[in-house]
Amino acid sequence: MVSAPSSPIAVKIVISGGFGVGKTTFIGAVSEIEPLVTEAALTSQSIGVDDTSAVSGKTTTTVALDFGRITLEDTLLLYLFGTPGQDRFAFLWDDLVEGALGAIVLVDTRRVEDCFPAIGYFEENGIPFIVGVNLFDGGMRFELEEVRDALGIDGGVPIVECDARLRESVKGTLVALTEEILTRRVRR
Repeated sequence: MVSAPSSPIAVKIVISGGFGVGKTTFIGAVSEIEPLVTEAALTSQSIGVDDTSAVSGKTTTTVALDFGRITLEDTLLLYLFGTPGQDRFAFLWDDLVEGALGAIVLVDTRRVEDCFPAIGYFEENGIPFIVGVNLFDGGMRFELEEVRDALGIDGGVPIVECDARLRESVKGTLVALTEEILTRRVRR
């Protein structure tokens, strides 16, 4: 007897971090579909609100979410949700994060403090997360333990280097998060 194919299981992962850290790029590098992005042009209204000094070529910003999908097998779909990076859009986070198995907090070492709200959010809500140090061209490289110290996170939170532009690097970061989620579940 042949059983009917089951409906695919959807797994939700959140990609977070500060303004201009590479969340949209990260999702776009690995999504098998054209990512849904809610980019809007930076306008004069963002002057004094969005610090573009470290990302001078940035002309747009995510105002709601980014969304991408990866089919791991016929019965398993991975949905990637990117959060907006500015504090003024923080009211969206609870809805975006609901049901997520875990999160990746992207960090730009030129602006480490920009990821503090994301780290705090996931810590306060008990959501498994890892830190991905996004390797920007021309950015200074630091030992991962130096980044850990700068972030003030304990040794239990994995930190990996990644390049949000490169598919294989993004896949490796997603694997690292999956390992963290599984490790936490086994510990329970």
